[in-house]
Amino acid sequence: MSWFEALVLGIVQGLTEYLPVSSSGHLAIGSALFGIQGEENLAFTIVVHVATVFSTLVVLWKEIEWIFSGLFKFKMNDETRYVVNILISMIPIGIVGVFFKDAVEDIFGSGLLVVGCMLLLTATLLAFSYYAKPRRKENISMKDAFVIGLAQACAVMPGLSRSGTTIATGLLLGNNKEKLAQFSFLMVIPPILGEALLDVMKAVKGEAVAGEIPTLSLVAGFIAAFVSGCIACKWMINIVKKGKLIYFAIYCAIAGLVTIACTLLE
Repeated sequence: MSWFEALVLGIVQGLTEYLPVSSSGHLAIGSALFGIQGEENLAFTIVVHVATVFSTLVVLWKEIEWIFSGLFKFKMNDETRYVVNILISMIPIGIVGVFFKDAVEDIFGSGLLVVGCMLLLTATLLAFSYYAKPRRKENISMKDAFVIGLAQACAVMPGLSRSGTTIATGLLLGNNKEKLAQFSFLMVIPPILGEALLDVMKAVKGEAVAGEIPTLSLVAGFIAAFVSGCIACKWMINIVKKGKLIYFAIYCAIAGLVTIACTLLE
């Protein structure tokens, strides 16, 4: 992987991690176009995902500071309830990561046909959330946090947008748009960091994940994903507040159909 390819894919990752169009699906498509695969792709994916975590920390720092300021009062308050909801949302993805990790990795290697189908499913979910008009709630409940967590667990499928799936699910449950977008972006931080930690442990044990990718490419990808992630995170929060997800549904539908058509015509 050259530094230019890493730069392009880093920008793609940063933008699509927050925009509801599937970062994993677009990375798979971009990697296929550049002929990048196997361990090299895995190492790069880890690096750019960690970069987007840092962009979340930067953009939502006020919310994170608010959470920790209340959490260390060691009493049940709004901040503690927020952390409890995040922990509850992690249960489904934790189960998938522990018990079905190999099966998920097999799916990621199954080609772009799965990506195209999942992009169509993302489009369907976004369209449903746009046209549905459920009764609005002010705060995310523990039950809703768990259901949104289930949506995040399903979004391990390449092409099924994590942000799109979690936000669409939360909107269908009737949650506040702005709070939902922030919750969706914060709830993914622990799973991504946990996945990165597991891969570091694999590397320590001698199971290399870096492949042949140059350091310059990793750095270029990290910086590109971080900068574009900061931009996309701020943009996406405003998009959710304004309820403009239908445009991304149209994009995902077109991208899914094109991907499926190209796969079938090969």
